Amino acid sequence: MGQILQDIGQAMLMAFGMFWDVGWSLVLGFLISAILQVFVSKEKMSGLLGGNGPKEIALATGFGAASSSCSYASAAITRTLIQKGAGFISSLAFLFSSTNLVIELGIILYLLMGWQFTAAEWIGGVVLVAIMSVLVKLTYPKRLVEDARQRVARASAEHEDGMSPIQSGNFLARLFSREARVAIAQSFFMDWSMLWKDLAAGFLIAGFLSVFVPNNIWQALFVTNSSPALRVPANALIGPLIAVISFVCSIGNVPMAAVLWASGISFGGVLAFLYADLIVLPLLDVYRRYFGFKMAAYIGIVFYITMVIAGIFMDVIFSAFGLVPHSNPNIRAEVTHIAINYTFWLNLAFAAIAVYLFVLSARSPAPTHHGHGSHP
Repeated sequence: MGQILQDIGQAMLMAFGMFWDVGWSLVLGFLISAILQVFVSKEKMSGLLGGNGPKEIALATGFGAASSSCSYASAAITRTLIQKGAGFISSLAFLFSSTNLVIELGIILYLLMGWQFTAAEWIGGVVLVAIMSVLVKLTYPKRLVEDARQRVARASAEHEDGMSPIQSGNFLARLFSREARVAIAQSFFMDWSMLWKDLAAGFLIAGFLSVFVPNNIWQALFVTNSSPALRVPANALIGPLIAVISFVCSIGNVPMAAVLWASGISFGGVLAFLYADLIVLPLLDVYRRYFGFKMAAYIGIVFYITMVIAGIFMDVIFSAFGLVPHSNPNIRAEVTHIAINYTFWLNLAFAAIAVYLFVLSARSPAPTHHGHGSHP
């Protein structure tokens, strides 16, 4: 009994360590989504990302890399992009790049798993966008896209409740006006209230998996004793499926990926797991709530195929150049070590922002303005 309680405590500590690593980026991602909803007009978004050509996809990829978001927050931003008239493929390109090409993800990968994983994550992010774009162009679900736009438009209209857009003054003046702050706080609170249970469940499940599933189980599941010709594709196929049930979002799944890597999983299998933060069960449910069941199923299938192909491709390339690193058997101890470093200060700063937005939202239960038609 004592050992079980000790293991539960370790699992809880691991879950908290995962949350600690990603907490500040969650707040940042939802804040960006709220600002987009308040200030970016449908006309502006349609002008920048309204198509699905190489230019729009490249722009969306760049915007995603700059957004620095966790996958849950990125899903909220992607919903906003679709609502504002961005192209469907461009919106999905943003979703991939905002969870695979961000700086803090590369830093955490470097610290826990080595520079090779950082390089593979960033290069793989571009590969993911390219593969996804081709797959969606070949199978473009026009009816599902139209239904998704109508669905998010209805949800947005209900939330906005017919309020007028914020249009007076320049962007900075509008950003710091009370009307804008209230609208941003309302949008921020709406997204968090929709997703906090999924987030909490995700971190807890990942923590318990990392503690209660021994290495030999992972090794048997990922056929670690087979030849590379079988192991590489098999691991790439299994990696995303493990991610689906592990629940945790982009930066938060790095510790779990490190545990898998320490257990002997192949390079491509771990990468496919990392890429698959966008199809974890809570996020698939988020897509269902945002866009409907059929679109959620379509996104899940296309993303899974994309992640498997990208994982195999990156494994083959990095193995060919001898760039696959050695694993770190002490990774569990590193995840649960909380230090006074940049993560601590960022979490402190963004926690203060989140508290301010929650208080502001609570004091203003009905949004005064929500910038559906304003221009930055």
